[in-house]
Amino acid sequence: MTTLHVEHPAHRHAHGPDCGHIEVPHEDHVDYAHDGHLHREHGGHWDECEQDDHVAHEGHEHRHGADCGHQSVLHGDHVDYLHDGHRHAAHEGHWDDH
Repeated sequence: MTTLHVEHPAHRHAHGPDCGHIEVPHEDHVDYAHDGHLHREHGGHWDECEQDDHVAHEGHEHRHGADCGHQSVLHGDHVDYLHDGHRHAAHEGHWDDH
C-alpha cells in the first residue's frame, strides 16, 4: 500500500493525544482526523494522508454503519470506519482497506 506525500502547508494546529481530534493508528504512525482530512506529522510538517492505490479488504463480511460499534471518521466525500487498526470504506460492493 502506497501513500501519497502531500504536504498540508497552512496547517498550524499541532495534533497530539489531547488535541481533541480522533487518533487513527496507521502502520508506524498516528493519523489525526481533522475537518474531513487525515493528517500525519512528517519531517516537521503535516501531510495529508491519501492512499494512491486501491486495496480491497478481502473476506470482510462485517457491514459498517451508524450502529455497527466502530468509530466513524469523515474522510473527504465518504466515511471510514476504524476496525482492528484499519480504516474501512465502502466501495463498489466491498470494503476498501485504507
